[in-house]
Amino acid sequence: METISQQAANLRTQWETDQRWATIERTYTAQDVIRLRGSVVEEHTLARRGANRLWELLHSEDAVRALGAITGNQAVQMVKAGLRAIYLSGWQVAADGNLAGQTYPDQSLYPANSVPQMVRRINNALLRADQIAWSERTVDSTAPRQQWLAPIVADAEAGFGGPLNAFELMKAMIEAGAAGVHFEDQLSSEKKCGHLGGKVLIPTGQHIKTLNAARLAADVCGVPSLVIARTDAHSASLLTSDVDERDRQFVTGDRTAEGFYRVRAGLAPCVARGLAYAPHSDLLWMETSTPDLAEAREFAEAIKAQYPDQLLAYNCSPSFNWRAHLDDATIAKFQRELAAMGYRFQFITLAGFHALNESMFVLAHGYAHEDMSAYVRLQEAEFAAEPLGYTATRHQREAGTGYFDLVTQAIAPDAETTALAGSTEAAQFAAA
Repeated sequence: METISQQAANLRTQWETDQRWATIERTYTAQDVIRLRGSVVEEHTLARRGANRLWELLHSEDAVRALGAITGNQAVQMVKAGLRAIYLSGWQVAADGNLAGQTYPDQSLYPANSVPQMVRRINNALLRADQIAWSERTVDSTAPRQQWLAPIVADAEAGFGGPLNAFELMKAMIEAGAAGVHFEDQLSSEKKCGHLGGKVLIPTGQHIKTLNAARLAADVCGVPSLVIARTDAHSASLLTSDVDERDRQFVTGDRTAEGFYRVRAGLAPCVARGLAYAPHSDLLWMETSTPDLAEAREFAEAIKAQYPDQLLAYNCSPSFNWRAHLDDATIAKFQRELAAMGYRFQFITLAGFHALNESMFVLAHGYAHEDMSAYVRLQEAEFAAEPLGYTATRHQREAGTGYFDLVTQAIAPDAETTALAGSTEAAQFAAA
């Protein structure tokens, strides 16, 4: 067995020679990583596979586009429809998917392991979809298969504490199978949604510690996870301390009753923080207040002037009133324009929340006033979507009934208790 120093030397060589790490700076050593790993290192297959896949997509596609999933089934439908990545929003977990079983605003009120648990839930749903699809293939089929295990980019909010909390949270994300994780530069105890007021920034250097804590966790786990740095300086007007000289140019000199420093918000502090975070992150995300291509371009150009290979991320947020700001032509080209600027990961954070609520309200309103006619419209819409690849019309099959019939038959080939044969679904719904 190799000694700690030998393993550290091998890891150091990997960091120096692998292009994956060409632009990444670490504030710790390879020996630090090996000392923290222990003698037995678990293999995190889904996280490793997802991280490698996401990195590949970010460097081969004009942009990777994702929607925020709030359930496992939503993620399955996203992948079936053609999306190649899944976004997992802490806002959505707070609102309707946390382990406290509560409805919360996006203020880090839920248990810190809620997002890792949702990552696991989504991966479980994608794994089941893969198992179902694989089991339905003919034994000699060589047809291309659906890539079900889309990489998940998950929200770690402000880390739920200091660097040690960020370290442990990142490990939990990796264990659950996340490909990438983002951390924002707010004070965790005062954390707010990026589109709420009252946000308090931490010093630039403190957030660099958070990013390195996350990177250290990934290195200890032996997974090339993507660390995403988000800054909320665009609209945050408070700062915990002026200890970092990089922040002092934006401090106004005023203090709040809580003792926080007032700072000037806007694009300039976002650029300053983005430049500081770039060496420690795989992607940079500036949270914005409006969908503004000129502003996005100015940020991208400022970052790439010093870090030309830096990847960028953009939140096409449902918090924006899109038509109030942009015409149809600009909306149509918006993401293409972003991609040309270097925004390689583009996502709609709360897509799942809005799609779920609007569709259920429309159905419920129709059902309340028109009885079964409303539901039949939904069913007909499902039938109409089947030529596009939609299969959830056959809900028994979608949930894995046929898959578990195969389990039953493998155990007892003569069993007469299989479920799908003889079901109403088999009799009334043709296979897609």
